[in-house]
Amino acid sequence: MPQAPPAKPAEPGGAEPARSSKPSLRERFKALRNLPPFLRQIWTASPALTVLTLALRLLRAFVPVALLYVGKLIIDEAVRLVGAGGVSDSLAAAWHGGQLDTLLLLLLLEFGLAIVSDLLGRLIGYGDSLLSELFTNATSVRLMEHAATLDLEDFEDPELQDKLDRARRQTMGRMSLMSQLFDQVQDAITVASFGVGLLVYAPWLILLLIVALVPAFVGEAHFNALGYSLNYAWTPQRRQLEYVRQMGASAETAKEVKIFNLHHYLIARYRDLAQGFFQANRALARRRAAWGVLLTGLGTLGYYIAYAYIAWRTLRGDFSIGDLTFLAGSFRRLRQLLEGLLVGFSQVASQALYLDDLFAFFDIEPEIVSPADAVPVPQPIVQGFVFENVGFRYPDAQRWALRGLNFALHKGEVLALVGENGAGKTTLVKLLARLYDPDEGRILLDGRDLRDYDLNQLRANIGVIFQDFVRYHLTAGENIGVGQIDAMHDGERVREAARRAMADSVIEALPLGYEQPIGRRFKNGIDLSGGQWQKIAIARAYMRDAQVMILDEPTAALDARSEFEVFQRFKELSDQRTAVLISHRFSSVRMADRILVLADGRLEASGTHAELLAQGGRYAELFELQAAGYR
Repeated sequence: MPQAPPAKPAEPGGAEPARSSKPSLRERFKALRNLPPFLRQIWTASPALTVLTLALRLLRAFVPVALLYVGKLIIDEAVRLVGAGGVSDSLAAAWHGGQLDTLLLLLLLEFGLAIVSDLLGRLIGYGDSLLSELFTNATSVRLMEHAATLDLEDFEDPELQDKLDRARRQTMGRMSLMSQLFDQVQDAITVASFGVGLLVYAPWLILLLIVALVPAFVGEAHFNALGYSLNYAWTPQRRQLEYVRQMGASAETAKEVKIFNLHHYLIARYRDLAQGFFQANRALARRRAAWGVLLTGLGTLGYYIAYAYIAWRTLRGDFSIGDLTFLAGSFRRLRQLLEGLLVGFSQVASQALYLDDLFAFFDIEPEIVSPADAVPVPQPIVQGFVFENVGFRYPDAQRWALRGLNFALHKGEVLALVGENGAGKTTLVKLLARLYDPDEGRILLDGRDLRDYDLNQLRANIGVIFQDFVRYHLTAGENIGVGQIDAMHDGERVREAARRAMADSVIEALPLGYEQPIGRRFKNGIDLSGGQWQKIAIARAYMRDAQVMILDEPTAALDARSEFEVFQRFKELSDQRTAVLISHRFSSVRMADRILVLADGRLEASGTHAELLAQGGRYAELFELQAAGYR
C-alpha cells in the first residue's frame, strides 16, 4: 500500500510527456493557453448569460470607489458643519432649517449604493450558478460524446483511465475558474478606479504597495503548483479510493462482502489509502500556511507605512479628515484587490494546469475510424468474411492474443468458436466487429478490407452480446430497446425481440411488465436472476436487424436445457444470416454448421461436430471431459 505519492507521476498516455513533480514557471504560464478555449466553451454554453454576468460585474466594479468617495464627502460635510458652529439642538429645527440637507442627501446616496452593490452581487451569483450548470452539462455531454469516439483499446489502458478520471473531475470542478476570471476583470477595473484617486494624492504609494505584495504572489504561485502536482501524482490512488469505497457499499458486492466478511479488509485498505493522501495534503498545507503568514506580513507592513504617511500629511494640513478616510480606505481596499489579483492570477494559472487534463482528454484521437472515402456495407452481404493471416497483440503484451488466423465465415453460415479460456475467442469477435484492428494481416468483407467500410454502418450490421453484457438500471423495455436506439420506443419491435430471446415470459411476470424498472439501484426497481438478465440481454441483439449475429458466451448463467433452447432458437432465427456463437457447452455448439477450435491464439482445427470428434484432437478431448461430467 502506498504511503507517499510517487516522486514522478506516470505519463498519462498518448504523446503527452510525463509531468514533473512540480510544474515549472514556464509550464504554468504555458497552461494559460487553455483559457481561450475554456472561455469559448463558456460562451457557447450561453452567450446571453456570459454577457449579462460581465456587464453586471462592470457596473459593480465602480461601486467600491463610489462608496468610499461618498463616505469622504459625508465626513467632510460633518466636519464643515461642526466648524461652522454646529447645528441646532433640535433635529426638527435642523431639518426644517436645511442644515442637514446635503448630509442627508449623501447618506441616502451611500445607502442606495450599498443596496445596488448587494443587488448586483446577488444577480452575479445567480447568473454564475446558472452559467456554471449550463457549462457543466455541456462539457459533460462533450466528454461523453468524445469518449464514444475512442477505441476500446483506450478504455483498457490504466493511464487513459487516470486521464479520463481527471477530465471528469474538471467538468465539475473548473467553474470556480470562470467566476474567478470574471472577478479578476471586475477587480482590475476597481483597481484602476482606486489607482486614479491615489495617483492624484501620492503616486509612489502604489509602487510601494506592489513591491510589498510581490513576495506573497510568488509564494502563492509556488504552493499552487505544488498542490496541482500532488493531485496529479495521486490520481491512481484516488481512483483506488473510489473503487474501494464502491466495493464496500454497493448492491453488486454486498453478498460477497457479507459472506466473506470483507468489510474489515476494505475499510482498512480505504483508511491506508486515505491516510497517505491526507498526510501528503497536511504536509503541504502546513508549509503553505507558515510561508503565507510571513509573506502576507510584508504586504501588511507596506500598508501601514502608507497609512502612517497619509496620517502625517493630514496632520500637516495637506489632507482633510475626509481625504484621510478616503485615502486610508482606498489604500486598504487597493491592497486587498492587488493582493487578490496577484494571488488570483497565480490561482488562475494553477487551475489552467487542471484544464490541461480536460483538453488533453479531448485531444486523444481514435485510431479506428472510417476512411475519408468509406465504402457502404453491402446490402446484403454476398460472400462473407475472410481472415487472412490475422494477428493481434494487446498493447504492452508480450504474447500474441491471435496469430496466423486463416479461415472464412460464409454468408448464412452459423459458426461456433470453442477453446479454453484465453484461447482468443472474444478477441476474434472484437476484430470482426472492428472494436480492434489487426496488427498483422487483414479481414475481408465481400473481398474488401474491413477498414475500407463506413465504421458506423459496419457496426449497425452486426449484433453482438458479450458475456460481460451491461445490466442497465432502466425499464425492462428500455433494456431491450438499447439494442437499436432509434427504435427503442417501438413497443411491437421490443416485444418481438423479447419473444425471440424467450425473455417475454420473464417480463410478463413483472408487476409493470415492460415498464418495470429492473435492478436494485433505483427506487421501485426489481432485480432479476442471472439467467433472466441474460435473456433480456440476448433480446437486445434481436432488436437489431443485423446481417451478422454474435453471441459471445451470454448464456453462462443459464442451465443446460435453457441454453440449448436459446441456441436452438438462435439457429432457427439466424436463417439467411451470418452467425457466430461461443459457448463452453458442446451440446450447444454441435448444432453449428462449422466449429473452429482455438488454442493459444491459433486456429487448431475446423469442421463439424462429427468431423472434429473423428479427428480425435483437442475438441474430442474436451468433449469427452465434459460428457464424463454428466454421466
